[in-house]
Amino acid sequence: MRYSEATICPHQRTSLADSRSVSPATAASALRQIAQDFAPRASVPYSQSPRAVAALLSDGIVVPGVRVESASYSLVIPAVLNAVSTCFALGRDDLVAVAAPDALLEREIRYLDAYLGAATTFDGFMRLSGHTECPKPGALINPIESGSDSDGIARARLVAERAHVPESDFPVGCVCYVDTGWIPGVNVEHPDWSMTLCAERNLVGTLVTFGVSGIDAVYLSALKDKAASPCGACRQLLSEYLRGATIYTDRGTAPPACESIDTLLPGSFTGEALRH
Repeated sequence: MRYSEATICPHQRTSLADSRSVSPATAASALRQIAQDFAPRASVPYSQSPRAVAALLSDGIVVPGVRVESASYSLVIPAVLNAVSTCFALGRDDLVAVAAPDALLEREIRYLDAYLGAATTFDGFMRLSGHTECPKPGALINPIESGSDSDGIARARLVAERAHVPESDFPVGCVCYVDTGWIPGVNVEHPDWSMTLCAERNLVGTLVTFGVSGIDAVYLSALKDKAASPCGACRQLLSEYLRGATIYTDRGTAPPACESIDTLLPGSFTGEALRH
């Protein structure tokens, strides 16, 4: 893995978010700037249209998300799905607001309706209704959770408990180890299933947003099915973004399945001819 604090936290590095409140307009301005700064990290080889959003949590912590494109266009991870799924993977479901550098798209607003409920939207900013003020945006979230690299499957099982699965009740977690700890991913469901994101793609999105590379192993656990395997959509994204990684899949009391990306998805479509 290649990681440095400067890579992950180019903004304010306070250990705790500022607990003060600010006006929605002030919060929106700060979040838009962070989203704008993260936009160049978007992986957009097909559209050449980078996009990012910044989500605000109840304590002022900020969670960015960038657009991650796939050679299979329908598997693109929109910035807003990326940010929200990162929140859940890190155990944070206290979303307060989301902002984009420009106007939120109609489909982004529809997506956020499921997590912000009856929200107020203005000028590229969507927040919980009924509040005249917002938490002051402070430190960026750190996507790396401390821990040793001793047992990836045990960590994936632990992370799977955070999955947001009101539709299927089928929690899945995955993790990869970096220099200082674990980066998690979980499946995050939406009432519109086309907007649901699986754990593996959640992980990929977080890695791209925070500029993490060099991952050589991913550990995966489906708590309620020890014969589970990555779905086709996840195999495609893994083949594009984590080509050299080995996937270890939970098999309960048996040793984990150990497979390369090429084994999971032989002859995968690379989309090279589609790149600009």
